[in-house]
Amino acid sequence: MLPSPKLALVAEDNAALRRVIAFTLRNAGFEVTAACDGQVAWESAEHEAFDLVVTDQQMPNLNGLELVERLRASEHNSATPVVLLTAKGLELDLDRVREQYGVAEMLTKPFSPTQLSSVAEQLASQPA
Repeated sequence: MLPSPKLALVAEDNAALRRVIAFTLRNAGFEVTAACDGQVAWESAEHEAFDLVVTDQQMPNLNGLELVERLRASEHNSATPVVLLTAKGLELDLDRVREQYGVAEMLTKPFSPTQLSSVAEQLASQPA
């Protein structure tokens, strides 16, 4: 019997980058739900437990940290590892983001798909 695939939620408003992230995660063995903004991602997360969330920080309707706040207060995804993607890596303090929001990793754009794949596999394999 094959193990069930890990489930990943991707929240990214840039369609091309969203496709690249989803493709990268699928190649790493994840089943991917992709959302065009934080609100759409939150609507998915309200009903599904994910093994990993990859979210952009700057998005319309609900930004990445607002999404993480909701995830942390949710029934299904309060402990789900989150990778925060940002183009403003120098403006965000990773230690503060980790402590305040429980973000597991922050990747600064542009990042390599190999880097994302490696981080995703590592985080999803850790015990909850």
